[in-house]
Amino acid sequence: MFSQTYNQYKKAYSGLSKQTWLLSWIMLVNRSGTMVIPFMSIYLTSPQMGYSLSQAGFVFGLFGAGAFTGAYIGGRLTDKIGFHKIQLFTLTGGGLLFMVLGQMKSYPLICIFTFILSLVNEAFRPANSTAIAHYSSEENRTRSYSLNRLAINLGWAIGSALGGIIAHYNYELLFWVDGITNLSAAFLLYKLLSPATQTIKKQEVISPAVKTASAYKDKAYLWFIVCSMLFAACFFQLFTNFSVYLKKDKAFSEPFIGMLMALNGIVIVLVEMVLVYRLEKKKTPLLFVTIGVLLTGVFFSLLNILHIDHVMALSLIVLITLGEMLAMPFMNTFWIGRSNHTNRGQYAALYTMAWSAAQTLGPMFGARVADTSGFKTLFWMLAAVCVIAATGFHFLRKQQNNEQAEALNMQEQILEDEVAAAQDMAG
Repeated sequence: MFSQTYNQYKKAYSGLSKQTWLLSWIMLVNRSGTMVIPFMSIYLTSPQMGYSLSQAGFVFGLFGAGAFTGAYIGGRLTDKIGFHKIQLFTLTGGGLLFMVLGQMKSYPLICIFTFILSLVNEAFRPANSTAIAHYSSEENRTRSYSLNRLAINLGWAIGSALGGIIAHYNYELLFWVDGITNLSAAFLLYKLLSPATQTIKKQEVISPAVKTASAYKDKAYLWFIVCSMLFAACFFQLFTNFSVYLKKDKAFSEPFIGMLMALNGIVIVLVEMVLVYRLEKKKTPLLFVTIGVLLTGVFFSLLNILHIDHVMALSLIVLITLGEMLAMPFMNTFWIGRSNHTNRGQYAALYTMAWSAAQTLGPMFGARVADTSGFKTLFWMLAAVCVIAATGFHFLRKQQNNEQAEALNMQEQILEDEVAAAQDMAG
């Protein structure tokens, strides 16, 4: 039994490039300092700062708006000047801005520097996604992204657990740690991955259903982006308003909330790579996405149905983590499959922009609903939105299957015509 489990893990992690591992190591260092975001709402609503939940939601809205803008700019610049330079600049700039933001106490300055920090920080994502695609092959691309997600979530687990302890004593220190880890990641990127390793690959084969060179004209992809944004708007509640709910309504301590957030990362680290390895060959990414989004909706429903004590909170975190592991890796598989090396920055940017818009709309709208109507109303609304998003992914999957069938029929018809023409010439 142990031998079989070991072999599954060994296979799941084998065949990935050296650069993919290095990128994931750099990401681990960076995300191990992720302490500001999970505790930002609690920090702003603490007696020390004294802002309302709606004001905290507005700050998160600005964070999302900056991320949206940064993703667009980062995607454009990635296609023009390369993913290495963009990653290096944004990690360095983000590290310095985290330290500056921690010194801001007035609400207008917090809003301004949150937007600027987010813009710089999120410009990193399209460049990083493009780099992972560049250093991976079609056969192991989903696992390459999952390894990067593993690094993100392991770092998230470390950062959340330590952040909960640090926040219990000094919230301002969170900003310094987040900044230092950003700068450390930039240093490792500079030392371990030189620009010389960014060579241009030969033209890649993409889905025959894709007929456009622009992500902004790919109608199926735009539909995918809308559904992704709806799902992400719900998912981001886990790290914002859900944390406030646990603190305000359930009186859970900061260390326990940090442990809950850490559990999300730990489960991903232990399970996701093997799960993706078992599922990636089935070639049905949107099916797994649909199931994952539905499980997220079930999570929000159960928050209203069940009595939420410490044990139940731990169980529900495992449930939403399962939904996350099914949805997010295969979302990456879908958008990568519709892009190539000439437009991957556009596709990565639009995908990142969807998540950034969700950071704007989700926590801001969720905070207002919780403020005016309570968390129970908010959780029912989130469950309903998840069902809508899952329905959208289901119809997109059916459309994709039809497109692929039509493309296959067209190829077969062309082949038959060529054979017939050859026979006529031979006759």
